[in-house]
Amino acid sequence: MELFLKLEAGYLAIAAFILIITIFVTTRKFMPPNALKKGVLIISIMLSIFIGTHYFVTTNRIHKVETAFNEGKKVICESKALRKVAQSVIIEKSNDWSLNNHLFSSANYKRDFFSARCIEYFPIELKIK
Repeated sequence: MELFLKLEAGYLAIAAFILIITIFVTTRKFMPPNALKKGVLIISIMLSIFIGTHYFVTTNRIHKVETAFNEGKKVICESKALRKVAQSVIIEKSNDWSLNNHLFSSANYKRDFFSARCIEYFPIELKIK
């Protein structure tokens, strides 16, 4: 449950705001009598599907990234601290990185990276003819 709240807190806040707007609009005089029930039900179902899908996709990516890292493969994480050049950091076990509680950390780097914000590294080979 902690991971769900950590990953989806922003989306849950947005969903609450959307539900408040839905309640406000559907309780106006110009709306049909059952608009509140229908509106809240439909919007709640849609938001639940969107948030659930996002959580499913994100947890699958976390699993893939952590599995790749544990197998010794490279992982790319976005560094929001450096916005000018080299916004990505390549992480691998052989460079003294460790994984603990979904966080990549290294004594050689000043900040940790949450595995949900990383992707598996796939090298691109350019073939020039």
